[in-house]
Amino acid sequence: MRRLTPALLGATYLCISLTVALSLWRNGGGWGSAVSAFVAGIGFFMALHGIVMRMIENAGMRREIEAVREAHRILIGQVEKLDARLGDVAETVAADLQKSEELSGEVQMIESLVARLEQRLDERPAGAPSPLAPRLGHNSDHRAAGLLMDTVRGALTDNRVDLYLQPVVSLPQRRTVFYESFSRLRDETGRVMMPAEYLAVAEPGGLVTAIDNLLLFRCVQIVRRLAAKDRKVGIFCNISMASLGDETFFPQFLDLLRENRDLAGALIFEIGQGAFDSRGAVEARNMGKLAELGFRFSLDKVTDLDIDLQDLSRADVKFLKISADLLLGQLTEVDGRLVLRSLPDLAAEDFAALNRRYGVEIIAEKVETERQVVDVLDLDIAYGQGHLFGEPRPIKDAVLSEATPPAPRFLRPSPQRYAAG
Repeated sequence: MRRLTPALLGATYLCISLTVALSLWRNGGGWGSAVSAFVAGIGFFMALHGIVMRMIENAGMRREIEAVREAHRILIGQVEKLDARLGDVAETVAADLQKSEELSGEVQMIESLVARLEQRLDERPAGAPSPLAPRLGHNSDHRAAGLLMDTVRGALTDNRVDLYLQPVVSLPQRRTVFYESFSRLRDETGRVMMPAEYLAVAEPGGLVTAIDNLLLFRCVQIVRRLAAKDRKVGIFCNISMASLGDETFFPQFLDLLRENRDLAGALIFEIGQGAFDSRGAVEARNMGKLAELGFRFSLDKVTDLDIDLQDLSRADVKFLKISADLLLGQLTEVDGRLVLRSLPDLAAEDFAALNRRYGVEIIAEKVETERQVVDVLDLDIAYGQGHLFGEPRPIKDAVLSEATPPAPRFLRPSPQRYAAG
């Protein structure tokens, strides 16, 4: 088409020039005038042709430039999409590597603890009494301990160690503000093993520490993932004195927390009152290291309400979990006012306020009835926990990826018994 255009334009110019020349000749202009007009027309149209051709070429060049620009834009768009895909792949790979490293660290930690237990059992002199003998009998302790060790190792490698969460709610709103975590093992058939089933073997054999340590890792992981989704909720996680005093486990765990110290506001370590009161220098020092990173502590299994609040404050204990039965069972009337038997000089309704002055919040746990809720509120207690507000339920990995709900959705929901915030 480009080759034909100049020929057509040339023919057009020639026809117009001849037409003008013939018109002059017919109107009496003579042959000289006609020839002059024809030559002038040819010259004019040749100049015009040059201008038109340059315009056509410029237009074609502009179209080609625009086409190149459009192709460049398309190429840039494809490169950006490819870069985004590569970024997603890199993030996925990094997340998989992180999960693999975390699981590897847990496996190595638990296997080292189990290996040390096996070594202690193997090194025990022949005929020496077994730590399991008082509960299981001398002839069955090796077999029971071996089965339990296989269960723990298999539960870890086959992802049969489940994390259970129970809500802790604000009162009177009953809005979920914390969760308490529990660990549950499943055997090869999928049956959930309650702690009472294996503690008789695990405690004297030292496996409770291994299970507690695994729960600590799981708590760090779940808090990290909840924080990534901007889920503002805290989790109570039990930590044993054996874990705090373990020279192998604790330094590694401290390094993990140091790398995740931004989670300090959401992870609360829980210790039994008896264990806290009998803690040694090593355990107290390691609690101090956790406190330096910003992590807080909670006491549960409370049996004595005559508490050294200054000691709690020095140890960064910020929560005190007391069963509703113990609290309400301590109520008595002296000189016309309601007091706690352990603290007869203090009005019962001032007990929570006294703890708050030392930075400690009371959580009434094991709340089972609405009547208990009313009585607990009369004591100015701000938090409650118990089956009335929600039972411990297993949490799925899929739940952790949700960003909007205020509380995880658990398996086997029971709306009548579960009141999430």
